[in-house]
Amino acid sequence: MSTNNPAQIAARIRELREILEISSAEVSSKLGISESDYLDYESNIKSIPISTLYELADLFNVDFTVLLTGEDPRMGDYCLVRAGQGVDIDRYPGYSFQSLAYNFKNRIMEPMLVCLEPRESESEEASLVTHGGQEFNLVVEGKVKVVVGKHEFILNCGDSFYFDPRIPHGQRAVGGPAKFITIISKDEK
Repeated sequence: MSTNNPAQIAARIRELREILEISSAEVSSKLGISESDYLDYESNIKSIPISTLYELADLFNVDFTVLLTGEDPRMGDYCLVRAGQGVDIDRYPGYSFQSLAYNFKNRIMEPMLVCLEPRESESEEASLVTHGGQEFNLVVEGKVKVVVGKHEFILNCGDSFYFDPRIPHGQRAVGGPAKFITIISKDEK
C-alpha cells in the first residue's frame, strides 16, 4: 500500500461531513476544538491527530479505514498484511503510522507500527495527546521515551507498556530512530 496523502484524508472528511449534512461548527463542538482548527484539518492546513481521526470515524459512523483509504474493509475472518504492506499514515514530521489490520471489518482494536525519527533536540519533548480506549506499546527497534501524565519511562527493544490513553501521553525516539507496535482498543459504547 502506498502512503495516503493527508490532503485526500482531509477531503474525505469534508465530503463525509457534507454528505451527512453536519455543520463544521457541530463537528468542532463534538470534538471539543475550535471551528477554525477543525476547518484547518479539513483544508489540510493542519495535520489531523490520529486520535481525532478515530473520533471523526465514530462521529461519521464509518470505519477508520474509510477515512484512510476511501474504501470499506472487506475481510471478516482474518486479515493478512505482509511486511511493508500496511496503510501508511504520515501525520507529523518524524512520526508515522502503518495500519496493520486496515482491511478487517468491525475491528475492536487498531494495531499499528509506529516509526519515530529522533527530534532535532534531545530536550524537545513529544506532543501529548489523549483518546479513548486502552493502549499497548511494544518497542521493536531502538529506544522510546513514553510520557504518561507526570511519569516518564525509557523503553528498550522488547519492552512493553499498557496504559489508559485518556491521560495525556506521547512517545519520542531516544538516541536514534525507533519503532514500536501500538494497539489501541476502541471505547466501550
